Amino acid sequence: MGTRMTTTTTEGAQMSTKNLAARAALAAGLMWAAAFPALADNTLKDVRYAPGADGKVDITFEFAQPVGAVNAFTTDAPPRIAIDFPETSSDFEARRLAVGSGAASAVSVVEAGGRTRAVVDLFRAAGYTTRSDGNLLVLSLEGGASAAATASGLASPNPAKRIDSGIRVSAVDFRRGEDGSGRVIVRFNEEGAQASLRQDGNRIFVTIDNAQLPADQKRRLDVTDFATPVTKLEPTSRDGGTQLVVSTEGLFETSAYQTGNEYILEVTPKGRPAANAAVGQAGAAPQAARYTGRPVTFNFQDVPVRTILQLIAEESGLNIVAADTVTGNLTLRLINVPWDQALDVVLRARSLDKRRDGNVVWVAPQAEIAAFEQAKEQARIELANRSALVSEMIAINYANAEEIATLLTEGAKSGQGGGAGGANQEQGFLSPRGSVSFDTRSNTLLVSDTAEKVQEIKELVAVLDRPVDQVLIEARIVIANESFARDLGARFGLSGQEGDVITSGSIESNRTYLNTVADNNALLARFQQQLADFNAGLTTTRPTPPTLAQPGFDNIINSALSASAGAGATAFTILGNNLNLDIELQALQEEGRGEVVANPRVITANQREAIIKQGDEIGFLTVTGAGANAQAQVQFKEVVLELKVTPTITQDDRVFLNLAVKKDEVADFIPVPGGGGSVPRITKREVTTAVLVNNGQTVVVGGIYEFTRREDLAKIPFLGDIPGIGNLFRNKGRNNTKAELLVFMTPRILEVAGAQR
Repeated sequence: MGTRMTTTTTEGAQMSTKNLAARAALAAGLMWAAAFPALADNTLKDVRYAPGADGKVDITFEFAQPVGAVNAFTTDAPPRIAIDFPETSSDFEARRLAVGSGAASAVSVVEAGGRTRAVVDLFRAAGYTTRSDGNLLVLSLEGGASAAATASGLASPNPAKRIDSGIRVSAVDFRRGEDGSGRVIVRFNEEGAQASLRQDGNRIFVTIDNAQLPADQKRRLDVTDFATPVTKLEPTSRDGGTQLVVSTEGLFETSAYQTGNEYILEVTPKGRPAANAAVGQAGAAPQAARYTGRPVTFNFQDVPVRTILQLIAEESGLNIVAADTVTGNLTLRLINVPWDQALDVVLRARSLDKRRDGNVVWVAPQAEIAAFEQAKEQARIELANRSALVSEMIAINYANAEEIATLLTEGAKSGQGGGAGGANQEQGFLSPRGSVSFDTRSNTLLVSDTAEKVQEIKELVAVLDRPVDQVLIEARIVIANESFARDLGARFGLSGQEGDVITSGSIESNRTYLNTVADNNALLARFQQQLADFNAGLTTTRPTPPTLAQPGFDNIINSALSASAGAGATAFTILGNNLNLDIELQALQEEGRGEVVANPRVITANQREAIIKQGDEIGFLTVTGAGANAQAQVQFKEVVLELKVTPTITQDDRVFLNLAVKKDEVADFIPVPGGGGSVPRITKREVTTAVLVNNGQTVVVGGIYEFTRREDLAKIPFLGDIPGIGNLFRNKGRNNTKAELLVFMTPRILEVAGAQR
């Protein structure tokens, strides 16, 4: 294929009739290709670019096979180059390549109807040549006389505006954005200033060739304390114009635009949302926005706003409709900025606003949109005021009709058949003409309002009138006793028999001599009766003589462990012919643990308090006055075991418990001085807390202690008081008790079908 070259010399915002016809023909061709798709014989693999000297740029298209015939078209407003590749498909996944070098802004690739189109967006009109080399097609863009300006990121300026027209820098200001961005604002005394922007390392250079810097503005600004990427601002005069050097630190992104007599440079920390914000309602303050559109690069010098909106519409795929009142030009430089952010920048720069309906976006001045919405709202209100009122009964199943009426409108607190109505004022969810009544007997609402409002209230009631989940709460209230008892000492016992006289003083741990003799006598009596029956012929079996226990008169020492006493008691018995001496040595220690005093269970609804109370009312007598004026009164005091709990079910199926546990006991009665009766002294144990518990999990609450100390002494009179050997005749006991109130709580969620959390 030979070299094809097309040179354009027209600059500005007008399109020639020839180009207009070419675009129409091309659009018709695309429609025809879409209707009759053909098989692609070639494939576009990749698109890349390489900047050259004097602002030239080479854009290379790589194909799977050698390139055939191509068709190229140009447009002036906006400046673009379109190349069609017939019978070619596209494997270029990016679909758009940002260039931002020379006259080229970006390259877009679209496949339709069996062919592929590549569109080169230009900062300005520029000449180009194409050449093919095997499977490569190279598009070379000329730099021209304004290549230096283009390389710095500016379109070719209007020569008429380079004449000094008295433009001066009136102010250099700095502001910090809510997202930590730095905003540099350069104001001029009039419109027409032409600014260029370039970046070198951590410095940004803003050059205004046709604006002079007055002496009072030649001052250095240190803005480090604002905590933005911007640290210093240094405005200086240069070649009859002005240059502003912006020093920065860290990673950042830049965007700049010019509107009227202001040039605005925004430096945003990398990784944070841009400071540009979408303008929502008219007059509303800008808020930080998160943009998700495809990145675009725009560099315009004094371009009509309507043209910029058209480019954004093509990039976004939206239908942007601009009002007739959208006018004016805009200088804009944005590099790799989401298209929705670019749209917001343009709207904010020209005091415009937008409203979106599906894929159609209406753009108009803020005042015009505000007036339109105000008129629309006024029409809606007038229509609602003319609408007929309807009445409807709404049955409430689970909730309380009075409570729902209160939610719908304040002042709707009436009894059975009562109601509340409004007159030309807002009443919550009701219109100014609406009213709501409720019937406590049938738990029903009566709503009177427009049909639209009645339907909204019915939907709201359907959400509110749902059963709530219930919670089964099992509590175990335990008094944990930690008791300690110790007994030390010796006890003696004496038993014997002299004839028919029996003396016994043995200890409980040994069989007494008296019991032994009694058992032997019983066995002998039974044997004698059985022998008498045998001798009388009443039985045929001769009885066997019983084996009798010896009472203990054989001069031996017997040792026995007491069966009734604890493990620390040891007993000795010295046996004689007619006398037994018992000795018990004690070294005993006992420990005891607690008891469960209550195990209440209760079921309650979510966020409803449950109370369990058990106990007595203690009556006591008090006397007031004296003498003939004395009056006796009977008063009562509650002494109860009480459990109060309010459960709240969380969204993650856990239970938040508000607990209040109280256990009272009567310690004793205190007499009132002067014979005025007595009053009870009550021992209180109380725990109040709030805990978060998993469903079915048990939580323990405690920490209230009660201490009791007691010492006991048992002794033989006189003998136990003898120093030294008195220890053999006395027994000392010590008892320490510590009681702790413990509450074990186990909540279980009982889900109800259709419950609302």
